Amino acid sequence: MNHRGAARLRGGHLWVYRSDLVPPGEAPAGSLVHVRDERGRHLGSVLYSSASQIAIRLLTGDEIGEAQLTTLLRERIAAAVRFREQVARDTDSCRLIFSEADLLPGLILDKYNDVLSMQALTQAFDRQDLRQAVFDAIAEHFPQASVVERVDPHIRELEQLPPRESQLVRGERSSTIFTMNGVRFHFDGLGGQKTGAFLDQRENYAAAARYAHGDALDCFTYQGGFALHLARVCTTVAAVDSSRPALEVAERNEQLNRAAHRCGEIEWIEANAFDLLKDYATANRQYDTIVLDPPAFAKTKRTVPTALRGYKELNLRALKMLRPGGILVTCSCSFHVSEGEFLAMLGSAAADAGRRVRILEERSQSLDHPILLNLPETAYLKCLICQVL
Repeated sequence: MNHRGAARLRGGHLWVYRSDLVPPGEAPAGSLVHVRDERGRHLGSVLYSSASQIAIRLLTGDEIGEAQLTTLLRERIAAAVRFREQVARDTDSCRLIFSEADLLPGLILDKYNDVLSMQALTQAFDRQDLRQAVFDAIAEHFPQASVVERVDPHIRELEQLPPRESQLVRGERSSTIFTMNGVRFHFDGLGGQKTGAFLDQRENYAAAARYAHGDALDCFTYQGGFALHLARVCTTVAAVDSSRPALEVAERNEQLNRAAHRCGEIEWIEANAFDLLKDYATANRQYDTIVLDPPAFAKTKRTVPTALRGYKELNLRALKMLRPGGILVTCSCSFHVSEGEFLAMLGSAAADAGRRVRILEERSQSLDHPILLNLPETAYLKCLICQVL
């Protein structure tokens, strides 16, 4: 590979783009390949994609063969599981494997109580031998758990993989009930977004509940993650999402918890959050707590300016609707929007709203979604908890 690609690997990144391969890479899809710099010096063993612009993902700096690959994967999976045993608290659910952050590039594994959800994001982990190695390793650590394989059609298209349906690959059921911070949720391994639910906000749910009070508004609630945590400390909660199926699951989640805990009243509202905030602001609705947890607005660097305008519109309206002393929890899961840009956006919205904002906490994704230094793509979630004066 050229100097730029070699410098990325030596600097701690795990990716090299196709444009940095010299000559252009030619190897079987998903194969284990050894890479060298332009002077012939060994750089490591990588997993190769014949389709993605991310042509190679570093697996190890050592030179290993296919015979050693399965052993290495089992060791990495065991290390990932041990790490979650250290950091995942007050939950029976967490992300067990976070792709590059666990040095298993292209593999996602989530645990929802007794159901595990696996997703392959690259050609390599779609190989039958590596898939089976992953399933065998999972069985060693969680012999009683069911395993679901989740399929993202868009990812398979980008990796030029044949179509495949999400499926139950082990066990008898793909659904369960799991718990985060004492709050219970339904999980359907063959439905919903991502691998089924948003585990990366688990610690932020609990943090928000420490400050929330009074009347709350939760925008982009999905299946009620923030709303159900707020309902334990707030008088009322209005929870908004544009997806009727997501709200139906949220209502079922509310019933799960109402029997066990005293909860504030929750109103589930099917609406576009932008339109609803505009209408509520015009009507001079006031709240003590507002949560903004939208989907990723910036899929690429080119869309960052548009994304920041969207974030600013949401936050500006929310700031105007908060009573003095109110709490704003505002989030972004757009990797391409940096923490600095997100803070600057909020500062601009506060100035336009004529409000003083005190930052109480600057937070990121839960610890079971670790951030790998020198691989900034693993740090994507921003969560600011603020008091509006």
